[in-house]
Amino acid sequence: MTVRHSGASRALDGVRQAALAGMGAAALSIAAAPRTALAQETIKIGVPVPLSGGYEGAGKDILNGAQLALDDINKRGGVLGKKIELVQEDDGCDADKAAQAAQTLIAKGVVAVAGGYCSSAALPELRVFHDAGVAYVMDASTNPALTEKGWDNAFRTIGRDDEQGPFAAKLMKEVLHAKTVAVINDSTTYSKGLADNTVDALKKQGIDVVYDDAVTPGQMDYADVAKQVAALKPDIVYYTGYYPEAASLAKDVRQLKLPVKYLMGGDGTTEPALIKTAGEAAKGMICTTAPLPQFLTGPKARSFVADYKKAYGVGPGPYSIYEYDAVRVTAKAIADAKSTKPADIVAALHKVSDFKGATGDISFNDKGDRTKAVYMAVIVEKGGFRAYRELDPNGRWISPK
Repeated sequence: MTVRHSGASRALDGVRQAALAGMGAAALSIAAAPRTALAQETIKIGVPVPLSGGYEGAGKDILNGAQLALDDINKRGGVLGKKIELVQEDDGCDADKAAQAAQTLIAKGVVAVAGGYCSSAALPELRVFHDAGVAYVMDASTNPALTEKGWDNAFRTIGRDDEQGPFAAKLMKEVLHAKTVAVINDSTTYSKGLADNTVDALKKQGIDVVYDDAVTPGQMDYADVAKQVAALKPDIVYYTGYYPEAASLAKDVRQLKLPVKYLMGGDGTTEPALIKTAGEAAKGMICTTAPLPQFLTGPKARSFVADYKKAYGVGPGPYSIYEYDAVRVTAKAIADAKSTKPADIVAALHKVSDFKGATGDISFNDKGDRTKAVYMAVIVEKGGFRAYRELDPNGRWISPK
């Protein structure tokens, strides 16, 4: 969902040339002929995620979810009489590196892709996969632009920022009774998109947005920004970036004893690493998010959480279960298509209806978005996340048990 510099447009314009130049003659020879031969032994599904840098933990959590799906599918006999194989690539949450990773996955013979984290990495990846006609089922990349391009190969098992923003604004008005809000982003594709959608929704709710600006990711502290925002006396400070910066911001607010009633974050802050890094400073922080695995009540979700803990010794992060479903629904499409041809898989994904996922029933609309996206709010308490508020089917706020 993030990018550290402005290379995205350059990656979108020249991604093929740069990637092929970087891979060299050996990679070209793989891409040229052996793809069919490679696909005969296993069915390859690509998984591009950040496996280095500041978001490595989130990437590994997503990869763990993919591996659990793979184990389950292969234990049941695989698909079309073949085993599924995951092909992972590190996209570093960086537009240029993501473009290279996508090209490498195509060269390695993947027939579909399930993964992603940062929207600004997913955007150049999606262009590469679109050019190759390969389906990209995203588990965590929430920027609306990904499914607004009109490309038929884009899908996602999670909601969009223009759904989360109104949810956040409604929570601030109806539950927290805010009259003034400060919104801080980090200028990345995901963060700026969520901030813009939230600001628009807040204004429609009649709430005064007293601050709407960005910080630079990766700084040691944000004390100056925290002081500037606190001077405006907002009822709520809502940070729409990622957990490393959210942890720093929380520590600054608490250490400086700034008069902020509620410190909030978007779904990019709901990683366990937020609490580990911020410590007591994160206590009481409220985050809007797609339902976390531990709060999903269906039997498939409970089984996923138990299997994850057994396999990895810790509880799952926020997106692993959405990746689990992304891999499983992709395998379902391959089975339905009775084919490993990318075009057939894309067509089969568009026909998916009420697939029984661990995160609930999954269907895709014409754009490839999930038709029943749900959000909830969680709060940091006792060293973990506790369910705080969600909307019932009638649009009323309830406190989940």
